Amino acid sequence: MRISFLLKAAVLSVMSLKALAQDPIEHLWLSEEKTGKIQIYKATDGKFYGKLVWLKIPNEDGKPKVDKHNPDKAKRNDPILGMVLMRGFSKADDRHYEDGTIYDPKTGKTYSCKMTLNGDNLDVRGYMGISLIGKTTKWTKTD
Repeated sequence: MRISFLLKAAVLSVMSLKALAQDPIEHLWLSEEKTGKIQIYKATDGKFYGKLVWLKIPNEDGKPKVDKHNPDKAKRNDPILGMVLMRGFSKADDRHYEDGTIYDPKTGKTYSCKMTLNGDNLDVRGYMGISLIGKTTKWTKTD
């Protein structure tokens, strides 16, 4: 009985340490339109990335949606689900992430991007050139 208690205590301690080590942005986020969920994670290079892990409508014409607007013709048959849409974000401070890019599979365009964490909301701003000329969408933590 004592060993069981010690084992449980050790497992809880490891889980607590992992939770403390996780960055607050590392969660599953629901897009503002509620059509997709993006898993944001920290990669081995220390930067943050976002992978599309759920689509409200994953299929088109009975087949998985593909990246048909990609400027690289060789990638136009790649499935959108599972695609890394956000790349290379650095943490600026407790709430801000910058110097990343976001890919829009609806248009095939890639934009500069920055993110601001506001509790259970994430403001994602895509822009070209300077951030004053762009669009912000609000994502909601969903995990």
